[in-house]
Amino acid sequence: MTDDAASTATTHANRLARESSPYLLLHAHNPVDWYAWGEEALARARAEDKPIFLSVGYSTCYWCHVMERESFASPETAALMNRDFVNVKLDREERPDLDEIYMAATQILTGQGGWPNSLFLTPDLKPFYAGTYFPPEDRYGRPGFATVLDGLAESWRTRRAEVEEQAEELAAAMQRYLEQRGRGAAAPPPPAVARRALDSLARRYDARWGGFGEAPKFPTPSNLFLLLQFAERVPEAEKMLAGTLDQMARGGLYDQLAGGFHRYATDREWKVPHFEKMLYDNGLLLEVYARGYARSGDPEAARIARETAAFLGREMSAPEGAFWSAIDAETDGHEGAYYVWTRPELEAALGAEDAAFLAPLYGFDGPPFFEGDSYVLHLPEPVAELARRRQLAPDALLAEMAPLRARLLAARGRRKRPATDDKVLADWNGTAIAGLAAAGEALAEPELTARAARAAEFLLAALRPVGGPLLHAWRGGTAKIPAMLSDYAFLVHGLLALHKASGEARWLDAAVELTREQIARLGDEVEGGFFTAGASPDVLFRSKDVFDGALPGANAVAALNLIELAERTEEPEWLAEARRTLQAFGGLVESFPEGARMMAIGAERYAEAAGEAARPAGGAAETAALSAVGELEELGRRLVTARLEVGEAAEGGWRPFRLALRIAPDWHLNANPPADPALVPTSVAAVGARLRDIAYPAGGPFYKGEVLISGSLAGDAPAARLVVAYQACDESRCLPPVRMELEIPA
Repeated sequence: MTDDAASTATTHANRLARESSPYLLLHAHNPVDWYAWGEEALARARAEDKPIFLSVGYSTCYWCHVMERESFASPETAALMNRDFVNVKLDREERPDLDEIYMAATQILTGQGGWPNSLFLTPDLKPFYAGTYFPPEDRYGRPGFATVLDGLAESWRTRRAEVEEQAEELAAAMQRYLEQRGRGAAAPPPPAVARRALDSLARRYDARWGGFGEAPKFPTPSNLFLLLQFAERVPEAEKMLAGTLDQMARGGLYDQLAGGFHRYATDREWKVPHFEKMLYDNGLLLEVYARGYARSGDPEAARIARETAAFLGREMSAPEGAFWSAIDAETDGHEGAYYVWTRPELEAALGAEDAAFLAPLYGFDGPPFFEGDSYVLHLPEPVAELARRRQLAPDALLAEMAPLRARLLAARGRRKRPATDDKVLADWNGTAIAGLAAAGEALAEPELTARAARAAEFLLAALRPVGGPLLHAWRGGTAKIPAMLSDYAFLVHGLLALHKASGEARWLDAAVELTREQIARLGDEVEGGFFTAGASPDVLFRSKDVFDGALPGANAVAALNLIELAERTEEPEWLAEARRTLQAFGGLVESFPEGARMMAIGAERYAEAAGEAARPAGGAAETAALSAVGELEELGRRLVTARLEVGEAAEGGWRPFRLALRIAPDWHLNANPPADPALVPTSVAAVGARLRDIAYPAGGPFYKGEVLISGSLAGDAPAARLVVAYQACDESRCLPPVRMELEIPA
């Protein structure tokens, strides 16, 4: 960008300067004629018959910042945007209901999703084109943003009927996708689904490094809550829980100097994180470590809980008592710059002797491993093992490390800090309240419970206007946006944890009042369960949140809250409402418990609370449930037939193959990649052979009729087999995943 352009971008202020969202304010000096989502923008699009460019992101999103610098700050790009589109910025953290809807569109159109989420909508809000990050010019195999703008503007002018037809088809697909989640079943899912969800985790467990699957690795609190549910009864669950909590806490995922967890690890070993820090991750993980300590007595779990609570108090606490949302990953455009260290920086802060002492303890005694010359501090071995090698007690070693940690933290504090998103969200604060209350109870530290109470008092005062419902967001003295299900679910969860830790009836009373409001505003009287948000003319569809992601599914948390309310109040209405909520998702959870782990926990806890079945441990109830699962798997096998054709070997022994899958009418398979990360994609692997150049069908979220998968294979091991994995679904349910093995001809 030229100096003149930079000056223009700095001095110009657009409509977003009037907003409170830190993410929107980041774009307030763009030359783009931005609108916030609202009637002013939508009315202009209708009046001028212009398509809408919708850009969805959040303040700590790295690629959102990149696209802002490259495209939205460019006067040339802004001119194209302003000429042909009504441009709308949306903070996904302020409007998660809209984010869910338009992320579904991007996943259906492209097979993947992410932020920034970039969509083009008709004036009636139906998307016709979508992507995520677009580079400013054509590169990385992607069209440049200017190319996209020109092409779509031309299509709107010259092929309007085709564009609108595509928008209608996509809207219908989005509606089917979002609405099929919450179709009621005849009964709640059986309690055995919790054990099936645990078994699916066990198959993905990384016994060497903890966690599940390969890189990148996420903390995924719903996995950990499921392990906590079974840890007392199932030794394998206890082993997976202990291993994962240990490895996460020792890795670079955990801030070894200040406490608190980064967003996720980019590697299998948890060493190199994506550096943003989110309130909900730290609130949920604080609860997990506190509950883990209460169960096991592990002193390291207690240390991590204390340090994470201290981090929340020191770096994420608003003066009013609530908690801010997030801390950015980058400083001046450099990912992790605030957190990583070169060897000269470490020696300058510590001195050569102390640096030599700390190097093997914090993993900087070998070659640098971050961007060529830097380290991320981590504990290569457990504290107990590091102490044993020095013939010290663990507490004594930590005491020796403490002043050196303090010196490093002080040196780091003199660096330019990454930005903090200082808005207050009801749902994310609920996770912090629950974590602090659980830690206060487990650690016998009432000051932590008092901090949770202070946050709860602020939320109940500032986000509950007289005569109005709970609100979602607060910043700078202003609260706005009617609460969504996640706000009710996580705040009630926090209030129940606070009631348990303190014994004060006011927190239970507040939980009851909010739950009644949740049922009145968001309950589905026909199918059961709860809508993500209230009805609104600017929302295309009302969906229901059930799948677990970075946050546990809100309907699952709501169901667990209802079960707890029944136990605390001894009023049967709450258990009846829990049953209706679980029943709304019964078919989905029974077919696919690994995608809804928290709802599976709810199914087991409900059965126990209602006296419908004992906890399954291989008894008749579980046997019957597993038998039913086997029947569903067999149905999935019968719905798909496969034909494998393998050609002659070429150079290197590689042989081309074509795999034809014929799918029964009215059924479909999930595409690869799937439209939702909770769904199982159709995939091929090999036993006794190698594969390359696999090509899956493109063009939609599902495979129907007959589809072709092609590639090359090599290897002539006896009984070599091609393994096809898929999940068959119809309009209302998905069957259990199936593995089909096909013999590879010699």
